Amino acid sequence: MSTLTFLGGTGTVTGSKFLFDTGTAQVLVDCGLFQGLAPLRRRNWRPPPLDLDRLDAIVLTHAHLDHCGYLPVLVRHGWRGPVFTTEGTADLAAIVLADSAHLMMEEARQANEAGWSKHTPALPLYDTSDVERAVRLFRPVDFEVQRSVADGIDLEFGRAGHILGSAWAHLTTGDRSVVVSGDMGRQAHRVLLPPQPRPACDALLIESTYGDRSHDDAAATELFAETIRRTAARGGSVLIPAFAVDRTEVILVELTRLAKAGEIPDLPVFVDSPMALASLRVYRQAIAKSWPEIRPELMHGEDAFDPGRLAELHTATQSMQVNNPKQPSIIISASGMATGGRVLHHLKSMLPNPRHTVVVVGYAAVGTRARHLVDGAREIKIHGRYVPVKAEVQVLDAFSAHADADELLTWATSGPPPATTYVVHGEPESATTLADRLAAEHGWTAVVPRDGERVLV
Repeated sequence: MSTLTFLGGTGTVTGSKFLFDTGTAQVLVDCGLFQGLAPLRRRNWRPPPLDLDRLDAIVLTHAHLDHCGYLPVLVRHGWRGPVFTTEGTADLAAIVLADSAHLMMEEARQANEAGWSKHTPALPLYDTSDVERAVRLFRPVDFEVQRSVADGIDLEFGRAGHILGSAWAHLTTGDRSVVVSGDMGRQAHRVLLPPQPRPACDALLIESTYGDRSHDDAAATELFAETIRRTAARGGSVLIPAFAVDRTEVILVELTRLAKAGEIPDLPVFVDSPMALASLRVYRQAIAKSWPEIRPELMHGEDAFDPGRLAELHTATQSMQVNNPKQPSIIISASGMATGGRVLHHLKSMLPNPRHTVVVVGYAAVGTRARHLVDGAREIKIHGRYVPVKAEVQVLDAFSAHADADELLTWATSGPPPATTYVVHGEPESATTLADRLAAEHGWTAVVPRDGERVLV
């Protein structure tokens, strides 16, 4: 009998890891890092929750850290097997993991120099050499192509429309099959085509990040433009903590549209994240090569990512020069949840100033600095010191690349009803709400699995 074991991504939006075991072969779908609350982050330091000697392959649905960021840990513990991804995920995950290792190493260095870590010495979870070994394991697979990944287990990827390369994964063995949604994208994604319908399956694993809410795109777009106008009018600048992969591209496309329509003033736009700039190059290459995920209207005409006064900040010196902008500006910097990266220096400088505005444009997990801002914190801790929050904080989660509750239901029901649906990758209320709707509105058996739970397929 084939089984599924939930090793992460249950009761939280981070750490996704789902083990598919046929009895003769094992495949791990996603290999995510835990983020947010300290008890979750500490789980990254435990021994791996599976036997690497029995694991045959890893499948990555996309390149965000909560789905791929634990891979270098497994490599550090000896994993040398294949990692199956799409081409876009392979390109972006190499960037994301390298940046993650760099940030971990830099944070450990700063902690040791400043003495604010309780560990002596502070160490990174993994380093760049672990990432280099991990990236060499990638085995790209095209969408809609069936590929054998382990003894008796076949894999097929379908477009998920979340970020470039993102996919749902269809695993089949004999007459049993499992579909893992990864993260679902949106019908209204500004760069990517919508998700492809899912195939029939016995077990469906569906994410639930926004399983209890809806996005209002029209209202969010108008509020975004109005926020920029209002902030510039009082002489302030807009800081946007944005995920370096995809969110930066989506924001640039929207800023370009607003600028061309005259709905926002002509302001300098700074992209301040080496990872975001590397990701932007991958997106531009995908458009130039007409990848099948890209919206066709972006493949012709002017640069879709340039609002007119775009400046790319590559060096730390360039970054420091915009900590206190000399004129109203828009600064896009990573990380999106403000857990690390250059955005922390901008927050330290700009949060105490009421002229400025911080715009949170995506999901903020519990325990992250971005979530503290969303929840109205009066101060947040950065680099060992508390920083007062006097700047305006605006939340616009309609810019999230995650499907909302209605979009998740639309995708889930795009194929025949599975025997069981497992609602994962969501905080408890979101996951429970989506499971209840699947049961009440469609009569499905929908379960929110427990962490570590093992079930038959």
